[in-house]
Amino acid sequence: MADSKREIERKYEATPETRLPDLTRAAGVSAVRHRGLMELDAVYHDTEDLRLAADSITLRRRTGGSDEGWHLKFPVSTGIRDEIHAPLNDTLPEDLAGLIRSRVRDSPVIPVVRLRSARDVHHLLDEDGALLAELSVDEVRAERLTDAGRGSTAAWTELEVELADDRDPAVLDAVERGLREAGVLPAAAPSKLARALEETAPEESGHPKDAAPPRDAGDHVLAYVRRQVTAVVALDPAVRRELPDSVHRMRVATRRLRSAFRTYRRILDRTVTDPLGDELRWLAAELGVDRDREVLDERLRARIDALPGTLVLGPVSARLKVASTARRGGARRRIVSVLDGRRYLDLLDSLDALLADPPLRPGAAAEPVDALPRAVLKDYDRLAARIGRALDQPPGHERDLALHEARKAAKRVRYAGEAARPALGKPARRFSRRMKSVQTVLGDHQDSVMARKALRALAVQAHAAGESAFTWGLLYGQEESAARARERELPDVWARASHPRPRTAWKG
Repeated sequence: MADSKREIERKYEATPETRLPDLTRAAGVSAVRHRGLMELDAVYHDTEDLRLAADSITLRRRTGGSDEGWHLKFPVSTGIRDEIHAPLNDTLPEDLAGLIRSRVRDSPVIPVVRLRSARDVHHLLDEDGALLAELSVDEVRAERLTDAGRGSTAAWTELEVELADDRDPAVLDAVERGLREAGVLPAAAPSKLARALEETAPEESGHPKDAAPPRDAGDHVLAYVRRQVTAVVALDPAVRRELPDSVHRMRVATRRLRSAFRTYRRILDRTVTDPLGDELRWLAAELGVDRDREVLDERLRARIDALPGTLVLGPVSARLKVASTARRGGARRRIVSVLDGRRYLDLLDSLDALLADPPLRPGAAAEPVDALPRAVLKDYDRLAARIGRALDQPPGHERDLALHEARKAAKRVRYAGEAARPALGKPARRFSRRMKSVQTVLGDHQDSVMARKALRALAVQAHAAGESAFTWGLLYGQEESAARARERELPDVWARASHPRPRTAWKG
């Protein structure tokens, strides 16, 4: 089973002649202890076209040192990576294979670079002798293993400082000041792999050109679509690792994609995008099983915690926990099976194909300031009609359904405004912010509808088990009251969101 840790480190240029300065002068460092030399042998794996490296992800099998095994590293920010470690064996562990599946799909993962390092290790200690950071001087020899460039080699020396677990990153700042004063400068390459790939690359490979800035309406819509596709792929391993908010963010990216396809039908051919939209709706629904559970559990737990103890009759918290655990286990297994499934991988391939050969319509060549507002305002008119129909309904089931339809329309128009922001600037940003306020009210109302369904089911279960259903009924009443309050609030929120009229707002 793989385990995970947060790696915080900094790399510096060095030569075999580099001498370490006296780092006990760095704030917090009381002693530097030499830990000796070790030999490390790491084979980095990727697809033939280096898809992992393109996203600054490293996958290696390393022998030597105290952490032999497979290591998979995901970038978090500059100098910070999440490292997942699995035991040493001859084949890529399935846990790690799942985490890179959204990137590699069906492409084989092969050895691409071998790095052999002679590592000279020093421990930086505090006044109590506890480890602050590990400093190593690495003499690296790299060899290219792919067909393109096979046998090419490179060699260099670098210095690396890695923060110990649960230590203040200010230690790294203090050490860096000491190194800079001694003339040791930060490394140009972000990782050993990145440097190895660059220095052993075939001469004819060149470097990828930066994408041209968006010009027409089609460019802007495709740039937005590309950002959402990238988000789906990047969030896949986070969802598998159950990182906070990852399911929600991935679901939002799928919804933004689907909304863009529906809003910008004059720009992208719907004969291509409609089938993709159907598949995105399926994926969002599958992700929603887990996300909706999270929202519901948080909402009900907060309601129960806010009650005076005298109003909590029976094993209320225990029953909610049992129901939540059962839902969580089933949702987790289901979502992983979806991400491992053929249907999901085919969807990712189809999205890549759309970006590689966009199905542009004549409207794609229009000026963004003309085409994008027209599309967004059409969605706005649709939302206005749905809100009007919902508010015309008497309170009850039919109004709940109508408000749910308005909520979906509010999301769509908000996402449409977000897609237009790079082209239209502040007016689009203000418009999206106002639509989000409407979506928030409608979303909270829908959460109340779903909470009442869950509370009724819990009350039935409690009654059947001979427990008091009083507390569940009380919570049901609170949710019903909260929903009615949101319904009363909606007209004012909508009036504020609609002023000034969007057609005027687009003009700045």
